[in-house]
Amino acid sequence: MSRDEILAAIPHRPPFLLVDRILERSADRIRCSKRFDEKECFFAGHYPGFPIVPGVLLCEAAMQAGAVLLSAHAEINGKIPVATRIGDVRFKRMVRPGDTVEIEVELVERMAGAFFLKAKVSVETSVAARLEFACTLAPMPDDAPGRQARY
Repeated sequence: MSRDEILAAIPHRPPFLLVDRILERSADRIRCSKRFDEKECFFAGHYPGFPIVPGVLLCEAAMQAGAVLLSAHAEINGKIPVATRIGDVRFKRMVRPGDTVEIEVELVERMAGAFFLKAKVSVETSVAARLEFACTLAPMPDDAPGRQARY
């Protein structure tokens, strides 16, 4: 999936777009990647001298990948998945400048307008974070980025 397709699928934009590439996608699973460039603004203040990617950004990257996954569902038209819950978050490895993470998200269950997902963020073969989260659908403003192309 190209960057243009990612931009059409979700309204996130740089500098807060945390999905670079979609590597694999099915109806209930997505695998994507994000390289954390040494010049990312948060590295300057998140442990100066020993920068690491904030765990909350690993979670956000997983939720953005989940939003791309959900964008293929017909009922998403005109709406955007918004996180309503995050749980069972476990950080197992630091992610440093220059690292590329692979993000796997799976749609576990769907109830009415709620989607329940689980995610794993890895660097090479080492798990950096695991989490579960839920989303619901919210109306998207007519002038939101990406709406014209996808929604």
